[in-house]
Amino acid sequence: MRLLYIADPMCSWCWGFSPVIGEIARRYEARLEIDVLMGGLRPGTTEPMDDAMRADIRGHWEHVRDASGQPFDFSFFERPSFVYDTEPPCRAVVVARTIDPDGTLGFLADLQRAFYAENRDVTSTATLLELAADAGFDATSFETSLRSEETRDATRADFAVSRRLGVRGFPTTLAMIGERPLLVASGFRPIERLIPTIDDCLSLADD
Repeated sequence: MRLLYIADPMCSWCWGFSPVIGEIARRYEARLEIDVLMGGLRPGTTEPMDDAMRADIRGHWEHVRDASGQPFDFSFFERPSFVYDTEPPCRAVVVARTIDPDGTLGFLADLQRAFYAENRDVTSTATLLELAADAGFDATSFETSLRSEETRDATRADFAVSRRLGVRGFPTTLAMIGERPLLVASGFRPIERLIPTIDDCLSLADD
């Protein structure tokens, strides 16, 4: 059995869920592989946030902060303009996954922390390369892969798989028993609500 974790680095509920999926990875390290798939929250957005979008996103951030306890830097909303295009950081996670599959969750958490808690622009290639270097990736090869059409295609393929699985929101966690997906969680859930479901799925896989 594999756990398929479908997320987006610029999805606030995914940031709230980050400690939970990290704890699942630690708790089930010997029994469970976690595959990280990029869902694509707002890929290809070209228009800067307007006041309505700014207020909507801020409301989500406040709800996530209250539900999860995760830190947020609300000075983000003082930016005069920001294009909320989630494709670049998704593409960076795809690069990291290609180079170091075991480190994908950690790099995703690095991007999330940079965006939400440190108000860094993860839509910027320069920022993504700084974070990749901080995570121990070779900057030159990471940049080459990040800019390649092959990686853009692989990122779009992630989005397509997410749609094909019927995922409508992030984070979504699926247990893959063979090729059969079983829903573990749609949206944010605390760890104690997920352990019984994961254990049940593991028992099914063992039968």
